Amino acid sequence: MNLHALRIFVEVASRQSVTEAADALSISQPAVSAQIRKLENELGVALVAPHGRGITLTDEGRFLLEKARRIYDWEREIEWQLAEMKQGKKGKLRIAATYLPSHYLVPKWLAAFKRQYEQVDVEVRTRNSAQSIELLLSSQVDLAIVIKESWDELPVRRVHVTDVPYWFILPADHPYAGKEISMEQLVQEPFLLREQGSSTREWLFSLCREHGVKRPRVGLQYHGLVESIQSVRAGYGTMLAPAVAVTEMIERNEIGRVTVPGVEIRRPVYICTREEETSYRPVVERFLEMVLREKSLQACVKR
Repeated sequence: MNLHALRIFVEVASRQSVTEAADALSISQPAVSAQIRKLENELGVALVAPHGRGITLTDEGRFLLEKARRIYDWEREIEWQLAEMKQGKKGKLRIAATYLPSHYLVPKWLAAFKRQYEQVDVEVRTRNSAQSIELLLSSQVDLAIVIKESWDELPVRRVHVTDVPYWFILPADHPYAGKEISMEQLVQEPFLLREQGSSTREWLFSLCREHGVKRPRVGLQYHGLVESIQSVRAGYGTMLAPAVAVTEMIERNEIGRVTVPGVEIRRPVYICTREEETSYRPVVERFLEMVLREKSLQACVKR
């Protein structure tokens, strides 16, 4: 079906006048009449009939007008939604995040983002650092939010967002709780470690090498941060945990903290995108702008 002729037919049918339709479309009356005839020939039915100085619709014409209006309503809806997507107000945002950002940073960012962009669909996958970067590079997500110190030659672009303090924790009734001990003493304790690919696991091993001590014994291995902390809370093991996740439990004496002289751990959080991308989809750009704006505001408050 000739959509140009259909659009002209809708104007004629809505106004029931070839003259008024021609004026509205800024084309000649003969051109309007020719398009109507062309559409009738194409469909094999009469759509309009003369009626006084104007026209009237046949049954087929009334049927076509009803359906055509739906088509153009749908067209306007598509145009409106595309405009919303261009402004970042609509679309889909896919995020992969490591456990700490996923539990303690991303929810706050997304709450602020959704208040402003309610129509955006958001999907968050919680993985370790290696898995999050893999999802990003395979284009399964738009952003990877990771805690990571060392970077291989990966084709990613990263933006530093914040630094997170990490503490050594152990059960609240442990003899070392609240004390300062050496790394040699610390690694004698059974540790709760994350799975292979976890940046926290690799960072702990790097810290052991730096201090010339052996790796700690693996007491339990978990694939999640919260589960590990709950094991310590239940009375078993030592682990390296983000301060934001354990501060309140330490204050309530549900778990203990141990310090090591000269060891102060602050780990960087990055938002990563694919290096090959020269521009971001609007919804991704809006999210990045919001997070970085919050970072700037926090920096101003600290000053």
